Amino acid sequence: MARRVVYSGSVFTIAFARANGDECPACEFFDELSMPNKAKMVALIKIAGDLGKFHNTEKFGDLGNGLYEFKSFQIRMPFAYAKNERGLILITHGFVKKKDKAPKEEIARAWRIYNEDQAQTKLAIVRKAKP
Repeated sequence: MARRVVYSGSVFTIAFARANGDECPACEFFDELSMPNKAKMVALIKIAGDLGKFHNTEKFGDLGNGLYEFKSFQIRMPFAYAKNERGLILITHGFVKKKDKAPKEEIARAWRIYNEDQAQTKLAIVRKAKP
C-alpha cells in the first residue's frame, strides 16, 4: 500500500506512515477527527510543508531524539523526518494527550510505526533495484 500524502508543500511533503502490512494508524486517527480538529491539524501540516521551520512550541513539540509532534490542544500527531527520502515528513499516529507530558507508550508506538514504515520502504527500494 502506498503512503497517503497529506500535503505537498514547497519545502516538505507530509505523509502518513505505514505500519506493518496495510495499517495506517495516522489515517485512522485523522479520519475520526471532527472537521474543526481536522482543519486545525491541516493548518499545522501546511505550515510544516511550506515553511519547514517550527517556532511555535504551543503548536509544534519536540519529543526528543528526532521525534516531533503537531499539537492542537490535547490532540497530538507525532512525526519524524524520513531517513532515506529527502524532503519527507512521516506522521506516525495520533492520540489525545491527557497529562502534561507525552506518554512513553505513545513515543514508543511512534518509533515502532516509523521503523516499520522505513523497513517497508527499504524493502520496496531493494525489490525495484533487482532485475
